[in-house]
Amino acid sequence: MELDTTDAGTAGTGPVTVRRGLPVGAERRAAEMYWDAFGRKLGPALNPPEKAVPFIAAHLNADRAVCALLDGQLVGLAGYQFGGRALTGGSAAAVLRMYGPLRGLPRLLLLALFERHPAPGQLVMDGIAVDPAMRGRGVGSLLIEEVAAVAAEQDCREIRLDVIDVNPRARALYERRGFMAVRTERTPYLRGLLGFGAVTTMRRAVGTTEAREL
Repeated sequence: MELDTTDAGTAGTGPVTVRRGLPVGAERRAAEMYWDAFGRKLGPALNPPEKAVPFIAAHLNADRAVCALLDGQLVGLAGYQFGGRALTGGSAAAVLRMYGPLRGLPRLLLLALFERHPAPGQLVMDGIAVDPAMRGRGVGSLLIEEVAAVAAEQDCREIRLDVIDVNPRARALYERRGFMAVRTERTPYLRGLLGFGAVTTMRRAVGTTEAREL
């Protein structure tokens, strides 16, 4: 699957291609993109960035990524959770080693708030990160459809994801690609701590296609 960006005014000259798995050597770049996309959400648990980015890079599960490449460079990625493994990892012991016992323990409690586990027949998508220069050019749609292909091959019935209330652009993308909101969990008491006050769960049946342009 690919997206032609020749006339899109990007720094690259070829089409965007999508591949499964994180390329060797792209861990730092992937972590930086992931932090750019989700640092607002994960910041209270993993800040400061100079610790968070290396921690994420060191604990990525490369086989749980779908990546978009332009001229061989990573410009987008989507993570998914299936079979007990997600794109981002890191044990409790790893968190305590990085941040120390006193600062690490409250961080583990915050990280536990973000844990989402697939129900039988589900594949959970962990979110999409796209290079700012490539946003609005269909990269996110390509990544979603490749994740959908993975879900179909794994005989999943549906894809599930969560989107926070301060990210309406992401929600709009998911809706365009066939996801429907099924539940919103409101946590206004956490807004001051986490920066968002509601999380909406969205689902898309595997096999659903979207006719709109990428």
